[in-house]
Amino acid sequence: MSNEQQELKERVLAELEQKVIDPELGVDIVNLGLVYEIHLDHENNVTVEMTLTAMGCPLAGTIVNDVKNSLSELQEIGEIKDVEVDIVWNPPWEKSRMSRYAKLALGVADN
Repeated sequence: MSNEQQELKERVLAELEQKVIDPELGVDIVNLGLVYEIHLDHENNVTVEMTLTAMGCPLAGTIVNDVKNSLSELQEIGEIKDVEVDIVWNPPWEKSRMSRYAKLALGVADN
């Protein structure tokens, strides 16, 4: 992966961290550990590989739309093209994936 693509992945993650908040938990999806990977192809199409805290999450559609909307600015300035969101269940999400910030915000003990 080129330096430019690595920097673009980091910008995508930063956008998600700033703009996509889990509506039930009030913490962004990056710090919750819900984003597993950002995939970029050679045309800068983005696939966000992520999970949710639970299968059957009633807010799945909202979160997917928020992910796409949060990256629209990068699309408008031509840094990325299409955005897809791939919800995966393997590996399953667990609290250990959360950042220290998320654990503090939610009062989760760091074991």
